[in-house]
Amino acid sequence: MMVLFAVNAEARPFRRLWAGVAPSHRPSVRVVVSGMGAANAERAFLQALQSSGRPAAVLTCGFAGGLDPALATGEVVFEASDDFLEGYPRIANGARAARFHCATRVAITPAEKGELRRQTGAGAVEMESGVIRRLAAERGIPAATLRVISDAAGETLPLDFNATMTPDLRLSPWRLAGQLLKSPGRIPELMRFGRRTGDAAGCLAKALVALLR
Repeated sequence: MMVLFAVNAEARPFRRLWAGVAPSHRPSVRVVVSGMGAANAERAFLQALQSSGRPAAVLTCGFAGGLDPALATGEVVFEASDDFLEGYPRIANGARAARFHCATRVAITPAEKGELRRQTGAGAVEMESGVIRRLAAERGIPAATLRVISDAAGETLPLDFNATMTPDLRLSPWRLAGQLLKSPGRIPELMRFGRRTGDAAGCLAKALVALLR
């Protein structure tokens, strides 16, 4: 199994929990941290295939923004190909089926999320799964998306994270500092958001371990 995350903050809780699973219950899993966005995800996925060969299945995991107002922060959601479901039917245990929209930027406000919901009909938005799922399907590899809602449809993110990233979608500490210097009152809100996303990543890790062990 190959499991891809965009950033280390998404992967870290899973790695910690997975290391604690007894070896007899721990099948082979390769974790790949791709970077954010479709281009980084495609590059990392193809490099992983070249270096380690074809996996039995692929999971694209991490955070997703809620578009469906019924999805709460911390809720685990999934979308899977039929052949993935045949091999891993437990993905539906404790997770809600949802359709994902793969975007090119972070949706910040409820208005943006609402417009994406109207345009796409999707329940959640993220930035990597679409290309990974497409590449896997082209190679006949069963694939699924398993993600956790980091911010609900009615929530505004504490910062415009698009303005903190470089053109290749890497977080720039300098741009982040500039955003916070312009709006220092957002720091407590950003800290609260960090704690919530940490809790959400823990929920995802538990669901992923339950699926794989």
